[in-house]
Amino acid sequence: MEFEVVIGLEVHVELQTESKLFCACPNSFVPEPNVNTCPVCLGFPGALPQLNSNAVQQALTASVALNCEIALFSYFDRKNYFYPDMPKGYQLSQYFEPIGSRGYINIEDDNGLLKKIRIGRIHMEEDAGKLVHAVSGDASMVDYNRAGVPLVEIVTEPDLSSPGESRRYLEQLKRILQYARVSDCKMEEGSLRCDANISLRPVGSEVFGSKTELKNMNSFKAVERSLEHEIKRQRDILMRGEKVLTQTLRWDEDKQETVVMRGKLEAHDYRCFTDSELAPIELTPEEVDRARAALPEMAEARAARFIDDYGLPEYDAGVLTSSRCLADYFESCLKTYNNPKVVSNWIMGEFSAQLNNAGLEADQCSFRPSDLAELLQMIDEGLISGKIAKEVLEKAFQSGKEPRVVVEEEGLLQISDQSELESIVEKVVNENADSVEKYRSGATRVIGFLVGQVMKETGGKANPGLVNELLVKKIEG
Repeated sequence: MEFEVVIGLEVHVELQTESKLFCACPNSFVPEPNVNTCPVCLGFPGALPQLNSNAVQQALTASVALNCEIALFSYFDRKNYFYPDMPKGYQLSQYFEPIGSRGYINIEDDNGLLKKIRIGRIHMEEDAGKLVHAVSGDASMVDYNRAGVPLVEIVTEPDLSSPGESRRYLEQLKRILQYARVSDCKMEEGSLRCDANISLRPVGSEVFGSKTELKNMNSFKAVERSLEHEIKRQRDILMRGEKVLTQTLRWDEDKQETVVMRGKLEAHDYRCFTDSELAPIELTPEEVDRARAALPEMAEARAARFIDDYGLPEYDAGVLTSSRCLADYFESCLKTYNNPKVVSNWIMGEFSAQLNNAGLEADQCSFRPSDLAELLQMIDEGLISGKIAKEVLEKAFQSGKEPRVVVEEEGLLQISDQSELESIVEKVVNENADSVEKYRSGATRVIGFLVGQVMKETGGKANPGLVNELLVKKIEG
């Protein structure tokens, strides 16, 4: 029997406010537990919440960026459940009236065709605390720094049909929210978290199969791998003629498998009702219009501008604008080194390789746009070769030192002294008589080999243009 996959994603995104959703505690990531807390976010009796208006504006911005219809009237509800990370015994969330609904974003499906993924709702809610389990396994502790941090939960309709589509949806969602400047979307710090609902049904059926919920996926690759594993697991169960149980599972990254946590809760289990301590949120059509007009330049528009203004190929523009901070880095570099294609090549190549190795974004590294501009200027000035420049970039990236300092400390200045190079050229010509004869017989491309031999003799420091000139002069007499 053939099955089709049905996936819906629930993504929690931390908003970039200075304070939490209902109190003045800092909204910041800190390693020390329970320092960003107060009676409100700790759920002390009598401590009354006060809504952060900036969080409302950012939720509105996220909603319009994702093409949602905006509710001019919305409010918060109490989502009741008992768990140690929720000190009040309930979570404040917009269950009945979300701020945004019926939105969408476009992605490529597995065949490279455009596919619209519907967003059912975007609602605001407060985050829970974080459980920290003891290594011994006999105790758990709670860090409430995250309790009360403002979130938006973005819930898709069951429109995703594969793990690959799910990953591309998350990448596009992250890109939009970063460009809209409502979240940094750092999964490693928990500011973007994804749960997936997945089921299988016979091809052609309109009835959904029993779904499971996947949690604890800390990267886009983990989302893709866990979905692939769960699809295989459910298919094996169905092929045996058994029923898939409705459960919540967690992804075990070490074992690369899903593990059952509990039976999946349904909406009625939370006994939601309207919160009586918070006034409703009332927006005007003018506020919504202003939020749409205030959206910054988004990725697609920026890529088009890079093509028009800088003459970049479509591929380059797409890569550079895939991340807002990478696009910012590119344009900052152009302020002092105005050669767009050269800058693009270095950012997409050596610079991105260093970022990937370090697991950093462009705005997190100490190698500044001005450092890259300086490095490229040194190549133009003939102070270093392109090959040496790659070595300098790596050392400057890792040490935080300026490129010129690295060049001076490592003795990497390019050799452009003609008299010094002439003796090395003569040595290479004498030691490679066969190659010299081939050149004189018309196989002029062998000059590249001879240039390489000189570069090898000089540790890559020789000026390659001058070396080429001296070799031709020496061989041709």
